[in-house]
Amino acid sequence: MPEFLLQRRRLVLAAAIALVLLLLVGRMFLRAGTATEAAPLPPPPTGATGVTGLPAARVVVDVVGAVRRPGLYRLEQGSRIADAVARAGGATGKADLAQVNLAAPLADGEQVVVPGRGVAGASAGAGGPAATGAPTGPVHLSTATLEQLDALPGVGPVTAQKILDYRQKHGAFSSVDELDAVPGIGPARMDTLRDLVAP
Repeated sequence: MPEFLLQRRRLVLAAAIALVLLLLVGRMFLRAGTATEAAPLPPPPTGATGVTGLPAARVVVDVVGAVRRPGLYRLEQGSRIADAVARAGGATGKADLAQVNLAAPLADGEQVVVPGRGVAGASAGAGGPAATGAPTGPVHLSTATLEQLDALPGVGPVTAQKILDYRQKHGAFSSVDELDAVPGIGPARMDTLRDLVAP
């Protein structure tokens, strides 16, 4: 009788060990199978999509003036005025690029004006302050209307609105140099406007 119990214990012990080994081996195979069947990483985003995989944000701008192909252009968010001019075929030989801040960032709905040499002063005189009934002297930044600011050379409706927004947020202009704080107005445009505006 004791021999029978001893054999039975050995058999139960051997079955338990075999079951534990079987579970360990099965677990190792499951881990190995999962590691080899992992999905590959997605490809890096291309120029048409952002980091999140969504389409990159775009802006639409109107490029007019002394460019080869004036019109509406869709550009990626963060593009500069130089990019818009390039998309419009580049500046013509008559363009006065000294009046344009090519490094300024673009905003959606902005009009990029590339003036021609000698044309900017004439257009300001023809359709500028005199046409709206205002004096023909300098445009006063602290009291000018959107139309008066828009008539200035190199200042489109978007930049004119930015000047009004700046004036509303910071109060009346105390100096023409404050224009430098308005987005879209760089050193070249400041030099152009300096003799045409007053605080």
